[in-house]
Amino acid sequence: MEGDKKLKVCKSLFAVCFSVLIVFLAVAPMASAAQDTGKKVVVGLSADFAPYEFRKNINGKDEIVGSDVEIAKRVAADMGAELQIQDIAFDSLLPALDSGRIDMIISGMTPTDERRQNVDFSDTYYISRQVIVTRAEDKTKYKTMDSLKGAAIGVQRGSIQQDIAEGIQGAKLSPVDKVSDIMLQLESNRVDAAVMEGPVAEGQVLNHPDLAITDIQIPDSDTPMAIAVQKGNTELLGQINKTLAELKANDEIDQFVQAAFKLNSGETDGETAEQIKDKPKPNIFQIFWDYRNYYWQGIQYTLFLSAMGVLFGFIIGLIVSLLRLSQISVFRWLAMTYIEILRGTPMLVQLLIIHYGIAQAFNINFTVLESGIITLSINSSAYLAEIFRAGIQGVDRGQTEAARSLGMSYGATMRHIIIPQAIKSVLPAIGNEFVVIIKESSIVSFIGVADLMFQAQAVRSITYSALSPLIIAAAIYFVMTFILSKLLGIVERRLSASDQR
Repeated sequence: MEGDKKLKVCKSLFAVCFSVLIVFLAVAPMASAAQDTGKKVVVGLSADFAPYEFRKNINGKDEIVGSDVEIAKRVAADMGAELQIQDIAFDSLLPALDSGRIDMIISGMTPTDERRQNVDFSDTYYISRQVIVTRAEDKTKYKTMDSLKGAAIGVQRGSIQQDIAEGIQGAKLSPVDKVSDIMLQLESNRVDAAVMEGPVAEGQVLNHPDLAITDIQIPDSDTPMAIAVQKGNTELLGQINKTLAELKANDEIDQFVQAAFKLNSGETDGETAEQIKDKPKPNIFQIFWDYRNYYWQGIQYTLFLSAMGVLFGFIIGLIVSLLRLSQISVFRWLAMTYIEILRGTPMLVQLLIIHYGIAQAFNINFTVLESGIITLSINSSAYLAEIFRAGIQGVDRGQTEAARSLGMSYGATMRHIIIPQAIKSVLPAIGNEFVVIIKESSIVSFIGVADLMFQAQAVRSITYSALSPLIIAAAIYFVMTFILSKLLGIVERRLSASDQR
């Protein structure tokens, strides 16, 4: 009787959670559609490229600002459209544009011949120079491009700076996603120097006194910037070029860049560049307290994603495990294929296929949150399916034979006798999967889900502290998984106690 009650409670709990998930996935797109009844233009950028685009805490609110953002606002205003900004990793901007998730890219992007094969570019709106950044004590060590031969060079992945670094003889490139990661590489002696955009480097050096811009003159380093749109979108391209022509005629773009640099450096608060450079940097405790709301929001998204991933993964995994044990060979083959593919491919690849590939192939645009939930769910289901299979096969065969001898069908036997015992026996493994998902959910920050890792990266961009925000995030992940492990231990002990009564 007690076992039946537990089974009914479990069924009710999963039914409620499953219903909530279905309603959420169904209502979220409709709610979004209801809000987007007006004309809108979606711009994609990587908000770690000050002064062009960066995050700034303004009046207690996290905002994406910069010269490129001002240009995007003017384009949207001239179109009579609402501007929506999506913060995406730089090397994911082109896939996002190609899949139709964004309308244009304004992110200090250089219109190279390779990129022109896939997208159309506007007229050039700004030209910047490229510089070499190194540690302050090594500034005199690197005086020419030849002095960089064989050096370890840090660059942002997929950028024009990576192309420049590849032309340095014998250079060992270390591409990363974020500019803040380049700073961390320099400060930790992982690389000898870095190729960076001039104004971006100036902002970083201003906030990192231990770094300096060298006197190296990079040949042909004047780099044009342009706005990217989908191939063939001549209407949008024409509007963009019209707006850019007006901005350049009034010399407004240079004004945008100068204003953004001052905003980024803090000079708008009345402090000079030298005062900012000599200002003591906040310690890890100050950063945590000042940006606790960022981390709290990230914790909420992380726990929600993890819970939905394990819940949906539980349901799918149980179904797949039953197919895996089916007497029908086709079902067994399909289940085995499903499990092997998902366990044999990286979760990042699965995430990109679901978020960008499906949108491009079938014109199905999941939100970043939905893509994150789906990816975590199907990835978790492959591992849970094998856990369930082991649990089911671990139940004494005699119980199945006894149930069948009493006239119970195969389905009733599995539902009332085998599965409840199997789930109870593999509960520790299910709990471990939950712990793993909490940590692996950080990968969804790659597509812009505002989880804990995404918020930590935002704090890095705002504070110019490359390491402390990550340590804070790591500590929070540890606390969450530690508490969850202890709670699971309590549940296991109570279940063990009920078995002994």
